[in-house]
Order: sequence, then structure tokens, then C-alpha cells
Amino acid sequence: MEDMTLDSLAVGQRAAVAALSAPEEQRRRLLDLGFVPGGTVAAVQESPWGDPVAYAVCGAVIALRRADAGKILVRSDAL
Repeated sequence: MEDMTLDSLAVGQRAAVAALSAPEEQRRRLLDLGFVPGGTVAAVQESPWGDPVAYAVCGAVIALRRADAGKILVRSDAL
């Protein structure tokens, strides 16, 4: 399966982080939050308006705007 972006993950789906395609400062922030290559992430809840979306990662729940989640490449077949 090809890589897809985290913002395309449906609530209830899990995937492995493949890569981050964000500028360096934002990339470091995402890494600090737990979005590390090889790590597992799951979409757990979507706001009523569809943005932001809550993701379970590294034992925490992190809400990301879809624009930020679109910079995280994931692979659902890597689990």
C-alpha cells in the first residue's frame, strides 16, 4: 500500500508513521508530541466540524488540525 497522509485516516483506523514532511521547526514539534517514524497512531475522535481530529499516539491523545496532520505520512499496512 502507498503512503497516505494522517488527515485521510478515518476515525477508528490505525497506521504507522512513515515520515514527516513538515518544515524543521514544525517537524521537531511533531516528533516531541510522539509522531515518530515507525510509531503507531490511531484516529480516535473528530470534532463536530471535522477539524481538528484527536489522535492516540505514545499513550496520549493529541488534537491536530488537518493541515498539520497532512504533513505526516502514514502507512496502514505497516502494523
